Amino acid sequence: MKRRTIFWFLGMLVIVGLLFGTVIYKKLTDFQKMGERMANAPEQEFPVTTIKVDSVDWIPTIQAIGFIEPNQGVTLTTESNGVIDKIEFDSGEIVKTGQKLVLLDTEVEKANLNSSKARLPAAEAKYKRYKGLYKKGSVSKESYDTAEAEYFSLQADIKSLEASIDRREISAPFDGVVGIRNVFLGQYLQPGDDIVRLEDTSVMRLRFTVSQTDISRIYIGQEMDIRVDSYPEESFIGSISAIEPAVDVKSGLVEVQADIPNNGGKLRSGMFARADIILPTVRDQVVLPQIAITFTLYGDNVYVLTDVDGVTRVKQQVINVGERKDDIAHILSGVKAGDEIVTSGQVRLSNDAKVKVVENDALTPPTETPML
Repeated sequence: MKRRTIFWFLGMLVIVGLLFGTVIYKKLTDFQKMGERMANAPEQEFPVTTIKVDSVDWIPTIQAIGFIEPNQGVTLTTESNGVIDKIEFDSGEIVKTGQKLVLLDTEVEKANLNSSKARLPAAEAKYKRYKGLYKKGSVSKESYDTAEAEYFSLQADIKSLEASIDRREISAPFDGVVGIRNVFLGQYLQPGDDIVRLEDTSVMRLRFTVSQTDISRIYIGQEMDIRVDSYPEESFIGSISAIEPAVDVKSGLVEVQADIPNNGGKLRSGMFARADIILPTVRDQVVLPQIAITFTLYGDNVYVLTDVDGVTRVKQQVINVGERKDDIAHILSGVKAGDEIVTSGQVRLSNDAKVKVVENDALTPPTETPML
């Protein structure tokens, strides 16, 4: 009985071994045939688009960001408390220097002023009379001093009342445009209450910072190209008007101010702005579309077309990228004028890959930005 079991078990092992051997043999045969087909198959050719490198003039810039400020701007308020008697401006109105804007009630001050002015001639006459009598020895020094003090004290009171009335009349300190008024007729104002914003927008200013390493490349009067989000298709030309004499020891930055003519009145204070400080033009430089460059942590590279025994192939070339503007980049080294660079299709490429140049409109910007 035991011998029959052993024979049966050995038979089953032989059958299983034959089955596995058959499967393994079939797989090996399939792999061999696949390898032969791959060895005999034609080399894969990848479609790409290219651009030919030309030498161009490159205008380098220093990029900066900041906020637009007015030439002059102030929020008008009052030094004295009181009830608003008159409002002599409308929201958004253009005003001139010295123009009265808000008048507080000054009835009491004006009455006191008239009273003091009415007493002034008598005080003056008394002072002059006592002065003559004192010289003749007809009055005492004390009486003369009292008359003199009364006269000059009255003059000082008049000036004080006039100044008090002036402080209760809020005027425009410079030419400009007023904003939306924050007060109403009959309202009681306290010192420090906001009345209206006044700004001189004839010339706007941009305040920004640059690195201390760029100080040698900027100067007073240097031209700048400034853009704001409100007008994405338009640029505003300004010029550097002031450079802070000291470098911030903590950040290593230098504060710079630029003036921007605002003839069209489009610029408003508080706008976020991007600026390019224009540097001298550099001749015969290589510029590529950024879509042609593969940016990695290990370096930037492009694929350059080469001809190997009549076959078009690509060579991976490491490059040194300088400044980037919009969709183009300034190439410092790695490619030269006359090279043909792959602009699309490089994702599937490797060194010495066979390629075919095709026509493609992928680099042509759409007329309208698609909605997300």
